[in-house]
Amino acid sequence: MLCLAALLLLAGCTVTDEPPRSAEEPTPGPAPELRLVAYDSCDELLKSVRTAAKEAVRPWGFDHGGMMWATAADSGMRAAGGPQALSDKAAPAYSGTNTHEAGVDEPDIVKTDGRRIVTVLGETLRVIDAASRQATGSLHLGPGSHQLLLQGDRALVLTAGWGLPAGWDLPAARGLADSARMRPGMSATRVRQVDLTGAPKVTGSYEIGAELTDSRMVGGVVRVVVTSHPLIEFPWRDKLTDSERIAANRKLIDQAPLEKWLPAYTSDGVAGRLDCGDVSRPDRFSGTATVTVLSFDLAAGRALGDGAPVGVLADANTVYGSGPHLYLAHDERWRGDQALGRTELYMFDVTGPRPVFAASGSVPGWLLNQYSLSEHDGVLRAATTTGQPWGSQPSSESTVYTLRRDGGQLRQLGKLGGLGKGERIYAVRFLGPAGYVVTFRQTDPLYAVDLRDPARPRLTGELKIPGFSSYLHPLDGGRLLGVGQDATEQGRTTGLQVSLFDVGGSDPKRLDQQKIAHGWSEAEHDPHAFLYWPDTRMLVVPYMAYDGGQRAGALVYRVGSDRLEKIGEVSRAELSYPRRSLVVGDTLWVVGDTVAVATPLAAPGPALARVLL
Repeated sequence: MLCLAALLLLAGCTVTDEPPRSAEEPTPGPAPELRLVAYDSCDELLKSVRTAAKEAVRPWGFDHGGMMWATAADSGMRAAGGPQALSDKAAPAYSGTNTHEAGVDEPDIVKTDGRRIVTVLGETLRVIDAASRQATGSLHLGPGSHQLLLQGDRALVLTAGWGLPAGWDLPAARGLADSARMRPGMSATRVRQVDLTGAPKVTGSYEIGAELTDSRMVGGVVRVVVTSHPLIEFPWRDKLTDSERIAANRKLIDQAPLEKWLPAYTSDGVAGRLDCGDVSRPDRFSGTATVTVLSFDLAAGRALGDGAPVGVLADANTVYGSGPHLYLAHDERWRGDQALGRTELYMFDVTGPRPVFAASGSVPGWLLNQYSLSEHDGVLRAATTTGQPWGSQPSSESTVYTLRRDGGQLRQLGKLGGLGKGERIYAVRFLGPAGYVVTFRQTDPLYAVDLRDPARPRLTGELKIPGFSSYLHPLDGGRLLGVGQDATEQGRTTGLQVSLFDVGGSDPKRLDQQKIAHGWSEAEHDPHAFLYWPDTRMLVVPYMAYDGGQRAGALVYRVGSDRLEKIGEVSRAELSYPRRSLVVGDTLWVVGDTVAVATPLAAPGPALARVLL
C-alpha cells in the first residue's frame, strides 16, 4: 500500500526589523522550501535514506547516540489481587490529570475516574477503590519506565525500555531476520491494554523497536508517537583518522539492508514491520531517525492490531495535541551550535481513525516543551529561543511566531521578537488570544503578549522580578499561578517559589509569593505533578528541600483574589516523596513512591487512610 503523496511547502519568514547580531552567530535565514512526499518503492526509500545518512554520519556514528532498534516481547505479566468489584455508585467529582489542553488526555503515572485510582510506580500497576480506600488489585509490569491512560474499564500502559531490560524476550519477533531482533543497547516501546473489571489482566500487547516520545488521547483514541534509529552498529576505530572513520561508516551504511531502517513490531506475538508505503519524507532530512504515529482505540476494547502506523523520516522531541490536530516538533540541535536556529513542525489531522499528514512548516529557534505551542482559532502559536544563552556574552533572544495552515504549508502570519535578550525561555502559556512568556538569566521577565491579531502580535506588558517560573497555570479573573525558583539579583537560585500573578491589566503584577528555602518541586518540570482544584480554590504542590536535613511533602494553599494562604501539608512522615495529588469527592489523595495517603479535603494533613504501593 502506498501513501498519498502530499506536497507541503514550508513558508518563508516575513521580513521585520531585527536587532544586530554578533559576527560569530549565524542569522537564521528564511525557512527552506520543504516538501513531504511518499516513496514509490522500497528501493527508492532505501536509496534515499542511505544517501541522507551518509551525509549525516560522523566519525563515531550518528550524533543522536542511538545505533540500534528492534522488537521486544511480552514478559509473562502476572496479576495479583482478588476480583473485588468497585463500588457501583456513581463516581463523585474528581480531578483529572493536569493537561495542556482540555479534552486532550496525556499519559501519567497516576490516573483516576472517580471510582478507582490506578498507579504505575516501580514495576507494578495497582488499583485502589476510592470509596473504600483499599487496594483491590495489582499487576506486575516488569522493568522499564511506565505511564498509563485510562478509559472506562480499560487502561493502556506505555512502557519505555532501554538496553534490553531483564525480562524482555530476545527472540520474540519470530519470522523476522535475526538482525531485527532485540539486543543489548536497543530501545523499545511496549503498549499493553489492561482490563480493570476484576483482577487487572493484560488483554493485548504490542511492542515496537523505537523510543517512546509521547502520546495523547482524545475520545478514547490514543496516538502514540515513537522514534526509531537505524540498526547499524559502528565499531570503535581508534587508529584511524576522522576522514577514514567517516569513509568506513559510509560503507557500513551502504551495506545496511531495508530492515535496518524501518522499525519492526509484534502485536500479540504476530510480527510485522513499518511498510515502505506508510513512510513519507521531507526533502531535507538526515536519514538517522523515523518518527511513527501509532493509533489504538481504547474505547472500542478491540485487539490492539498493528497500530495503523504512519511514519515520517524525521525526528520528534516535542508532541502537542490540540484535539483535532497532533503536532510533532523537531529541532536540529543535534547538528551542532550552528543549527540552533530552526525547529521543524509537522501537523497531523487526527479526526479520523488514522492520522493524516496535513501540513508542515518551521520556525527559527528551539522550543522549551509542548507548552511552547498552542493552536487557537486555526492559528498555531510557537515561542522559541535562538542564539546562545550561556557564556560571558550571551546572544540569545526569544520570539513568538504565529502560523496558519495554507494547503500543505504552515505559513507564518506574524511574529514578536526581542524578548529576553541574553536569556532563554523558562515557561510559556498561551490562553486564548493572549500569551505569557518567562525568560531568565538573572531576573525573571514575565512578558504579556496580545495575539488577537495573529498577523501583528503585540507586547502589552512586562514584569521583572528575581527568579523565574517554570510552569504557569491559568486562573479566572485574569490571574496566573507560577511555580519555579526564587533567585538573587545575580541570578543564583535560592529555593522553590509559588507566585500569584495578576495579568488582567496592561502590566503583569505579582500579588503574592510563597517560598521554600533550598527547595524544589517536580511540578517545576512536570505539570502533571501540579494540582489546582477550582471548586475549593485549592492548590497542591509537592516539594523536597535540603536545609541541613531533608524535608519533603505536599504543600496545600488556598488561592484568594490576591494572596496565597497555606492551609495544610501532607508531610513526609505520612508518605515517601510525593509524586501526584488528586481529588475524589471530599478526599484529597497524595500519591508517593511507595504509599498513597487519603486526607480530608477540607482540612488537609491528617491521614484518613494509607495504601501501600
